[in-house]
Amino acid sequence: MPSEPYSPDAPSRDAVDALPGLVLLEFGTDWCGHCQGAQPRIREALASAPPLQHLKIEDGPGRPLGRSFRVKLWPTLVLLRDGAEVARVVRPQSAAEVAELFSDHF
Repeated sequence: MPSEPYSPDAPSRDAVDALPGLVLLEFGTDWCGHCQGAQPRIREALASAPPLQHLKIEDGPGRPLGRSFRVKLWPTLVLLRDGAEVARVVRPQSAAEVAELFSDHF
């Protein structure tokens, strides 16, 4: 099953900070090998997680949202609760590593 592409249209930081509930921000690019390799692990972890908003945001130089979260490597997953960062994982190597993001927040 192909992955949803990363969206080039990122919301503003103010809009992200105002999102209610749990939100998973995933920063990366469609051409990134690490991002492509992580997709099955991310999908597996999300399949067993309670429903939450998942935003796949295309990142790169000059992209203000990624810079505001100090993203340096892809993929970076940032879990927010009511707009505040509560956990993150960078270049997850397993579905369990992604699932750990949710374990203390659901």
